[in-house]
Amino acid sequence: MHMFERRIEEAGLNSWPALQQLLFDGWVIRFARGYTKRANSVTPLYPSLLSAEEKMSHCEHFYEEKHLPVTFRLPSFSAESQELDQLLAQRGYRSLDRTLVLYNKLDSVTTANNPALRALPLAIWFPIYCQFSTRYVELQDLHRDLLERIPPPLMYAAIYQQGVPVACGLGVLEHEAFGIFDIVTDPEQRRKGYGNQLVAGMLAWGKQHGAQYAYLQVMDNNEPALRMYAKLGFQECYHYWYRQR
Repeated sequence: MHMFERRIEEAGLNSWPALQQLLFDGWVIRFARGYTKRANSVTPLYPSLLSAEEKMSHCEHFYEEKHLPVTFRLPSFSAESQELDQLLAQRGYRSLDRTLVLYNKLDSVTTANNPALRALPLAIWFPIYCQFSTRYVELQDLHRDLLERIPPPLMYAAIYQQGVPVACGLGVLEHEAFGIFDIVTDPEQRRKGYGNQLVAGMLAWGKQHGAQYAYLQVMDNNEPALRMYAKLGFQECYHYWYRQR
């Protein structure tokens, strides 16, 4: 087992909480009434004792009871992922949404403050996020509920221009690991470098508060985001993909 990858994986699961999370023989089963696949899927994380078939049937029953699609999330560093991938394919699960997990050591990050960057309370940040993002519009109340469950310290960040927010994101610190989530720019203000400014400012905040490295997840087909994160010094740590029935 790759310890560094698993450490990032644990921090990521804690920083993006589900409404319900169960440990089942080395697998993490998560449920959040359908808000994001990450919070509504099974991730194999630790060594197992029971047979994969037995466990898959148990997980299928769990999500069927909740009236949600049965979804497995398979991290590339997990010894079980490849075997499970084949078994799920045989059971008719389709593969989707390959996602890269990038990390960035913060040694060379400058901690200079950007005056355009503000740390906001959730009550002010959340409407900005909803204005910029069209994902899961019908589940906004649930999204807010999940955000309120995130253990601090955390940073609801926004970049302002002429007193108006133009980009926002969420940073969650867990000991040495700083996770970056929900990065979104005003659709009218894209390609002006605001996303870059936002993430750079968040990295500085993370370092000031004791983070040694930052991590984030990005879809492998999101070219503009991948270019931006590469410029900021992020590199690939591992990837994961989903199998959904």
